[in-house]
Amino acid sequence: MQAGQKVNKDALILLKTSLPGIAGGAGNTLAPVFAGCFKALERGVCCVGVQAYLVCYSSAGGYLNEASHSNGGPNSCDRILMGTLSLEAMRTYLSRSITNLNQNKLRGLLAEVNLRSYLAEQGFGNRISRGGWIVRTKGPAIFGQSTVALFPEIPDPLADYAVDRALPYPDPGLHTICATFHQSGISSFFCAATVPETDNPGSLRWNAIQLGVPVPQPYAPLIERLAGTGFVLRGRNYNFLRYTADAGTIPDLAVPEEFAKEHLRITFNTNYMAEISDIDGLFWGNQHTYPIEIKEKAPADSDDMGLYFGLDIGPFVKLAYYAAKRGNLHSLYVVREIDNATDRNLVRWSYITFDHLAQFASWGSRAGGTNMQGGASAVIRIPRSEFTVLTAATLAQL
Repeated sequence: MQAGQKVNKDALILLKTSLPGIAGGAGNTLAPVFAGCFKALERGVCCVGVQAYLVCYSSAGGYLNEASHSNGGPNSCDRILMGTLSLEAMRTYLSRSITNLNQNKLRGLLAEVNLRSYLAEQGFGNRISRGGWIVRTKGPAIFGQSTVALFPEIPDPLADYAVDRALPYPDPGLHTICATFHQSGISSFFCAATVPETDNPGSLRWNAIQLGVPVPQPYAPLIERLAGTGFVLRGRNYNFLRYTADAGTIPDLAVPEEFAKEHLRITFNTNYMAEISDIDGLFWGNQHTYPIEIKEKAPADSDDMGLYFGLDIGPFVKLAYYAAKRGNLHSLYVVREIDNATDRNLVRWSYITFDHLAQFASWGSRAGGTNMQGGASAVIRIPRSEFTVLTAATLAQL
């Protein structure tokens, strides 16, 4: 769409303009516009006679801002507000932030999406959260002394994340789930984004609100909100965006969620020294709250155990950490079982609680395949026969 071009029908219009501070680039912004709303003006393009948010850009200066007009306000472009992130911008960021986008990591991303879809089919879609991070302090004498959980808002490529937008109220279900975290000594935060510069992930800022506490909390910048939690500030800069992974293999539907998690992780690690691990999701059961570890696997076979599923040592220790917190906090290992590593057809969804897993897991580890970071893994083994098929009936018992 060019400046002054007539709009003949209602549509989503892609506007392009060079943006300040982005060398050699052009900004892409999606904005809802209406027939007859554009008028060629000396300083750019503005809407006429409707209440709408439109992108305006100057032929002289190449600036991007938002015009908010009511009837009778045809000629003003008054505030710099519009901030969107395209899938392309998110994908480019992921290509620089992810160490190694191997097939195991990609399948893990899709398994998380598929599990939420499957639970929705079973009538439990409102009982599972999206993923996030669990983070704890690192350093001599303070290792593991403080723990927080972070859950990002998932950006919509069609939405405006202007700096003065009304930040969303977290889902009530996530509040309820995180009340259990709070009771277990884990502070939880929902993080909402603002994007001052369209298609510039580097401009994104996270604002946090605490979850699971009885008194409603206001939003504050993430770093301000984490003050006093015991994390040590990083002493020197570290380049977390130095990789060249092929993010083109990530399906469009999974890009926004993975981008949000990665950006939040890097924001935290840029400011603090910490040990960090992902949360694939939280399930709010009828009896307990369950952090979930999700994997896609075909069962392996052994003489001493028969068919079994492996679990890397790292996730096993994380599930053990949740178990040590106890209270109403339990955990689940969920497997999207496939027929073989070539065809990868779904056989069933199944799960095992950590209490049950700990009773039947092998006492010794065994070399596994490539882990999600691209290195060699060591796994403990759990008999397939000890897993329970995931159905509406079994979910209701959790």
